Amino acid sequence: MTSSGERALQVAVRLTVYVVLSYAALRISGIVLYWFSGNLLVASTLAVLGAASLANALLMRIYERASLPELGLAWTAASKRNLMLGVAGGAGAALLVLGAAIVCGLAELRAVAGAQTSWPTVAFMLMLLVAGAAGEEMLFHGYGFQLLLGTLGPYATILPVSVLFALAHSGNLNITWLALANTFGWGVLLGYSFWRSRDLWLPIGLHVGWNWVLPLAGVPLSGFTMNLTGYTVRWDSGALWSGGDYGPEGSLLTSAVLLGLAVGVSRAPVKQQQALLLGSREEA
Repeated sequence: MTSSGERALQVAVRLTVYVVLSYAALRISGIVLYWFSGNLLVASTLAVLGAASLANALLMRIYERASLPELGLAWTAASKRNLMLGVAGGAGAALLVLGAAIVCGLAELRAVAGAQTSWPTVAFMLMLLVAGAAGEEMLFHGYGFQLLLGTLGPYATILPVSVLFALAHSGNLNITWLALANTFGWGVLLGYSFWRSRDLWLPIGLHVGWNWVLPLAGVPLSGFTMNLTGYTVRWDSGALWSGGDYGPEGSLLTSAVLLGLAVGVSRAPVKQQQALLLGSREEA
């Protein structure tokens, strides 16, 4: 029988290995991918996905004698349902932010003069955004997060990891304090969504839905402007409402919508699954 001290040491060692391996894989793959692609967005996105996949798969195999799907990535009927609920919630939240701004006269949707839409490029970027969302969720809510969650519980895990999630975005272009606060809020929401569903499909869906709508509407996503569809949202208000050059994620509108989305996730008909490091629980 393992004592509490031995268990704490095991968790600390495994968490350290996870962090070091993830960081090393992220740095090395980022350099290599940028050298091949010459595109910072493509390189950084694929580096996160590759590093997270490698670190999670190796630690699940080494310490748990298990496979990557047992981390909350098994593809089941419940997974499909949770993914679709997440995509609908994330996309709906983004549409609410932009729609509220347009209805209230804070912004308007306009065509960009001379812009042309390349549908292969749109499809590629949407798939890249899926890869980015999946990579970030595995990195921040994968093995290390779930190990702590099963050891310390939700409050002592979700809040600190959400701080790390925000800090990881602190180097983004045109970042502001409000954008950092909203990113922390997103971290809490995504961590809670895993706690509620016990799979990564719900947070991946939320992440993907939000990340799809903003670029399609022609507004910056976390400081990156992609100009995919030939349309853009022109703001007639200050940065507190528009988010400035960082995009709507740095706005008070997003702060408000995040609260509503959290309530929605808490009441959504989520199908809870079983993650190896946590097991499952009955819904109240």
